[in-house]
Amino acid sequence: MAFLTKDKIFSKKWLIDYAFIITGSFILAASFVFFITPHKIVPGGVYGISIVVHYLTKGVFSFWPEGIPIGFFALLLDIPLIIAGIKILGPRFGVKTIFGSVLTAVFTDLITFLRPVPADMPLVNDVLLSVIFAGVLAGFGLGLIFKSRATSGGSDIIAMIIAKYTHIQIGRLIIYVDSVIVLFGLFAFGDWAIPLYSWIVIYIVGKVIDITLEGADYNKALLIISKQHELIKNKILSDLDRGGTYLSGEGLYTGEEKRIIYTVVSRREVAVLKEYISTIDPDAFITVMDTKEILGEGFQSLNQ
Repeated sequence: MAFLTKDKIFSKKWLIDYAFIITGSFILAASFVFFITPHKIVPGGVYGISIVVHYLTKGVFSFWPEGIPIGFFALLLDIPLIIAGIKILGPRFGVKTIFGSVLTAVFTDLITFLRPVPADMPLVNDVLLSVIFAGVLAGFGLGLIFKSRATSGGSDIIAMIIAKYTHIQIGRLIIYVDSVIVLFGLFAFGDWAIPLYSWIVIYIVGKVIDITLEGADYNKALLIISKQHELIKNKILSDLDRGGTYLSGEGLYTGEEKRIIYTVVSRREVAVLKEYISTIDPDAFITVMDTKEILGEGFQSLNQ
């Protein structure tokens, strides 16, 4: 959750953060308008509730014949949630969170208004294809917002308030809250396909947020135990032009002291290194691990 920050106004960091919020809010809004709302998908959060209310109020109000605008109703829900969050949890929601919530709501209704076709007409008739694109766009948009140290509000705040009194993990509570909202869509529309598609959107959104925040890293971390560690070290340093670290270890059964090589290489270099090790020490022990993000010399700078 975003804490109050002291970024200098109009500094480079300030401009980048707000550029992320504006871009992310627009992409998130576009995912709602073009892919989620027309198929009555309920992606959890305040926008999931707003989509249900939008369809249930269709034809109820003369000034809103198509139903209560989704962005407007989402903002009505977000405002009291943010106020409650500040009172119960403290000043954890900065101006960025409020700005992002308002901007997403405005973009959602503005794009809906400017669409040359009816709002309930899908851009793509294939529901599964729409769900996939919705998840990718919404996840990327939210990822950009999170990069600015803002939050999407909504179910995040509800989960944090419940967590304060129940001590249940926040991540688990967010899933619970979003699932309840998804089931709300089932009861409102009476179609089992809606919650199933909605859960697919929620899953994809989570994965794309992770990729946006951490990057799509194709590197692998290796732990290598071999009696030929000197030759392997030279291969890594000279041929692969990579670095590494020696770790000290001891065999559990033999009690023999061992030198363990820890290194990070690309996927292609993993194959090269494994083939080389197999020729000089078939009895070597290699552990290959996926990496989420590599920071430091030779990879992404910590300052970035």
